[in-house]
Formats: sequence, C-alpha cells, structure tokens
Amino acid sequence: MSVIKVPTNFNIDVEFEIPEFYKRLIALILDGIVLFFYLKIAGLILSAISTGPDPSLDNMYDMQWITILLIFVPLFTYHAVMEITLNGQSIGKKLMGLRVVDEFGGKASISQFLIRWLVRDIWFLLLLLMGLSNAARGKTGESIFLILAVIAYFFTDIALVVSSKKGQRIGDMLAKTILISTNTRSNIEETVFQEVADSYTPAFPQVMQLSDKDLNAIKSILETARRKGDFHMADAACVKIKAHLKIESSMGSFEFLETLLKDYNYLSVK
Repeated sequence: MSVIKVPTNFNIDVEFEIPEFYKRLIALILDGIVLFFYLKIAGLILSAISTGPDPSLDNMYDMQWITILLIFVPLFTYHAVMEITLNGQSIGKKLMGLRVVDEFGGKASISQFLIRWLVRDIWFLLLLLMGLSNAARGKTGESIFLILAVIAYFFTDIALVVSSKKGQRIGDMLAKTILISTNTRSNIEETVFQEVADSYTPAFPQVMQLSDKDLNAIKSILETARRKGDFHMADAACVKIKAHLKIESSMGSFEFLETLLKDYNYLSVK
C-alpha cells in the first residue's frame, strides 16, 4: 500500500495510505452484488404489481414510472447517493475500509461527489450496451466507434489508477478527490465536529477566522502527530497558526490544537 503526503494550508504534510487496486476492484464488485440483489427484489415487486387485476392503459403508464423509479433511478444514482450520505463511502467501500476525500484529506463536498459520479463506469457501460445494440441492428460504424471509445476509457482509467501517485481515476482528477484507506489515522474520520459542553468557555475566538478546510487540516495534523508521536509536526503547525491568528499562548502543542477544535465547535453553533 503506497503512501502519499498531502500539503495542508499550513505547509504541513499529512500522510494518507492509497489502497491497492485490488481493494478498489473488490469494493466495486461488492457494490455490484448489492445492486444485483436489490434489482432481484425490485423485479419481484414489479412482477407482483404487473400481475394485478387491472391491465388498463393508465396502469401501464403508471408501471413505466414505477419501473423507472424502482429500477433505473437507484441503479444509476447508487454511488452518488451512498457517497454523499455515508461521507465518501458506498457499501463496498465501507466493507473494504475505503473512503473518498478531497485532495487535502478533508470531507469532499457534494459537488465533488457529483462530478465524480458523472464520470463513473456505469455511464460507459450504458454506452457499450448502446454500441452492441446498434451493432445488432446493423449500424456497424456507430457501434464500432462507441465500443472502441468505451474500451479506451476503461484502459485509460485502469492505467491511471495503477500508475498515478494518488491512485486517481479520471473522475477523481476532475473532482479533485482521492480514495484512501480508512485505517489511516490521519484522515478526517467523519467530520471535524465534536460534542462540546454548553458550559464550555472558548479560549481563542480568533479560530472563526479559519475556513472549514483549515480546520480539516488542523485535525489531520493533530491525528497524524499523535499517531506518529511527531511533536515537531505539532509544534510547526502551532507556530504557523499562532502567527496567522495573532495568538499568544503557552499551551502545549497538542493541547493548543485540541483547544482550537473545541473552540470552533462551540462557536460555530452559537
């Protein structure tokens, strides 16, 4: 498993583990199995509905919409919905310990998930089916072009994942996301937010001058420094943050970073 160093806004590099290709492939297969069983269940439901007592034209029209809503919408939106609602994970990714994050290790935005989804394999599989369908109808010129385009896409995507330093496919490059192992303690986990008591008194209100990406970077640095026992990393981050926010404090580096996160959580909801 390769490791990459991602620079944060404070010029402190945070390490992330990039999963091997086979883990990504297994996660994709597991998601395919989930969709297969869903489609089997949805097919049984549609079969039960279609054998109802009233085969009128209105019912046939309703069946078309039911089929679209029950079959095609979940099939084509599965990855986007899962990754948005499960913080960068589908069922397959969760089982394989993988997560999609932005290039700085923070939580990816909805727009990033959508861009990634728009360049997914399923759309090119649909194009492949269209090419094969055209070939069956004798439209060889169009079908050959579509089939060759899809094959070129898949080979390019696989080559990029295997050979690129960050293991990014085309969709990741466009969305500026990376796929990491959730076993890496330096990732953002779920979010920067944490429970803070109502009686808490913030020490550094200047923390609200920082962006969400800055807070993500602080949490990444804190987790990495703790895991590696790297006091130099924590000290370097503290020096830069204090200078940026014009803070004077004698707190230890770890305590200072923890306090910033608590202050942010308290002040951001007030």
